[in-house]
Amino acid sequence: MTNRDTLPDEITHNLIAGYDPEATKGECYFDQDAADRAIGFFRECLTHVKGEKAGQPFELDNWQEDIVGAMFGWKRQDETRRYRTAYIEIPRKNGKSTLCAGLALYMLFSDGEAGAEVYSAAAEREQASIVFDVASQMVAAEPVLRGNSKTFRKSIAVEKTASTYKVLSADAFTKHGFNASCIVFDELHAQQSRDLWDVLQTSTGARVQPLTIAITTAGYDRNSICYEVHDYAGKVRDGIIEDETFLPVIYGCDEKDDFKCKKSWEKSNPGLGHSIRLDYLEIEAKKAAELPSYENTFRRLHLNQWTEQAVRWIPMDRWDEAEPFAAFGDRPVYAGLDLASTTDIAAFVMVAQDDEGGFDVMPRFWIPAENAHRRERTDRVPYEAWIRDGLVTATPGDVIDYDQIREDILKLTKEVNIKQIAVDRWNATQIVTQLDGELPLGTMAMFGQGYRSMSAPRKFLEALVMGRKLHHDNNPVMRWMASNCAVQTDPAGNIKPTKDEKKSTGKIDGIVALVMALARATADNDDGESVYEDRGIITL
Repeated sequence: MTNRDTLPDEITHNLIAGYDPEATKGECYFDQDAADRAIGFFRECLTHVKGEKAGQPFELDNWQEDIVGAMFGWKRQDETRRYRTAYIEIPRKNGKSTLCAGLALYMLFSDGEAGAEVYSAAAEREQASIVFDVASQMVAAEPVLRGNSKTFRKSIAVEKTASTYKVLSADAFTKHGFNASCIVFDELHAQQSRDLWDVLQTSTGARVQPLTIAITTAGYDRNSICYEVHDYAGKVRDGIIEDETFLPVIYGCDEKDDFKCKKSWEKSNPGLGHSIRLDYLEIEAKKAAELPSYENTFRRLHLNQWTEQAVRWIPMDRWDEAEPFAAFGDRPVYAGLDLASTTDIAAFVMVAQDDEGGFDVMPRFWIPAENAHRRERTDRVPYEAWIRDGLVTATPGDVIDYDQIREDILKLTKEVNIKQIAVDRWNATQIVTQLDGELPLGTMAMFGQGYRSMSAPRKFLEALVMGRKLHHDNNPVMRWMASNCAVQTDPAGNIKPTKDEKKSTGKIDGIVALVMALARATADNDDGESVYEDRGIITL
């Protein structure tokens, strides 16, 4: 962390987490008096309402002072604020809720905007209320603020200026009539769609100097509005994009940084030693090192690293490091078929073992042609591009054509030595019956997707990935599905792959099919026949 005490006052406003406002200022200038006025508002008008500092004046930490100073000190030639959007990405426990509350109150009471409309926004009303509740307690604790306003359950009104501060949640995009002067968007990473963001951003058009403040921890959905803004902020910070109106503030570690290292904690947490304790991070890091399922949580919440999954299962760095796929040749091939629903994506994944105990993987996918465009919008993945590139086969109509899948599988059986195909016993359809009659006896194996059947091959898949013994062609569809996987555990400790509940549109069909294929490939067979059945459709 930079020692501000050794720097002249006139340059302290440049200390923004790797970003230099001077380099992109254009004709803008820094108004120290305006910066001091905003900083002073916190100290003179606000008190802490929670924790060890409750009842004490709100003295901004150095990093907070730098942000507030830059946000309100930088001006255009017409004396309006330079910055119209501030993106603040910072780990938890660094005091972001109190900072947000203070910023909202400054915009309500001291910005000088007549008829100001200040909003606390979040994906859920409860989350949006966190900042508002802190703000309302601050107002109640300060006689001057309390005497010039009225506080209601979810709003604060200042009659003298006809200004209001309200709470909004994701359902607000269905409403109209906003004329926002300030938006404080808390935990943007939790926003499922861009609707609320877009509605509020477009509502600022009538304001002379509107301010949108997005403050969030890192997330994992790289198709989200938060990642879009995060990516933009990083490019502004690094000088790739020139935007003098956008203030990027990102405290976090790089992917190469060791999450167990104290230097990583110091790099990511500007409030370390103040709002967040070192011993707390030591305990949490140790927990993450011992529990792989907690590692991604620790990285996101305390190091501000964007991860691929909410709960770590398939480590995507290892997935990306896989050696290239090798042609199957005459090797025995085992496959898993996950049909999902008739309107969804279907997956057929083949595996073959090599001489060193590794496995080569070849996936195939199908989707109904007529709903590919719609699903591209809902799932936020490029189905149409994947179809054009031959990565996904579009079947005619608005439901999957099982006849085409059957024909494609029959064609594959003539090209490679498919020994067995595992199919979910609870989703057996006519296609399974037809293939059972068209392929050699015992080829179709009914496979349960419960804990008992999936636990062992799931662990085996994880070992293959970690040991760099899973070889594939970096198919982007398969990679997307791998990044959507979480794990679910039963009371007995058995584990199976499941879709991350927070990624509602994510698909994992290819990974499920891969686990099923590996289960059949590693079955204890002496003669190529199943140990469970010697004829007909095999049941596991």
